[in-house]
Amino acid sequence: MNSAPSVVVFDVNETLSDMSPMGERFAEAGAPAELAKIWFATLLRDGFALTAAGDKGTFADIGAEALRGLLAGAGIEKDPEMAVKHVMAGLAGLGLHPDVQIGVRELRAAGYRLVTLTNGSVQVAEKLFGAAGMRDQFERLLSVEDAPAWKPARAAYDYAAAACGVTSEQMLLVAVHPWDIHGAARAGLSTAWINRTGARYPNYFASPDYTVASLEELPAALRTPGA
Repeated sequence: MNSAPSVVVFDVNETLSDMSPMGERFAEAGAPAELAKIWFATLLRDGFALTAAGDKGTFADIGAEALRGLLAGAGIEKDPEMAVKHVMAGLAGLGLHPDVQIGVRELRAAGYRLVTLTNGSVQVAEKLFGAAGMRDQFERLLSVEDAPAWKPARAAYDYAAAACGVTSEQMLLVAVHPWDIHGAARAGLSTAWINRTGARYPNYFASPDYTVASLEELPAALRTPGA
């Protein structure tokens, strides 16, 4: 584990935002609600593939194109492009997980600098935190759209460190995604995994420095040596 961090970097999609309502968007478009999870996994897969090949696309563009492919096989009756727009618009209307408000405010009160680093857009993050009345808790909202590559490439975390004027060792990444934890650890950051579902952490990824069941538990974990 690195020395005590001064900057806490949050992943946004699924870590802070509750993406479960996206299933309703798919249902409203005439597709199975469970297709939402397949869509998000496809979006990430293709974003990672572009990154591995040395290329980069935007979350919105990849998400929309992945949707076109999935909806084409779902037998929907609505106009495909209208369905794509309806589903994608749902990202801007998501809310926060119930544990986020308290956890974020306690970390800020404890003196940590708080930023986000998302593979999505800054605009979606702005709406998410603005609607929740907590935009002022974050010093910066960062996106890989302004970085050389998507997470989990090292360049994404290096970009965040440079934007905050710190070294990677002074940062702690908080995420629900083991792949994000692994990438951050390899880039030199400390890491905290939020395991809201009681899932098993994959043993092929670098282990997190902290594991908590909710964001509300993280401030206390950071105060406990060897947690």
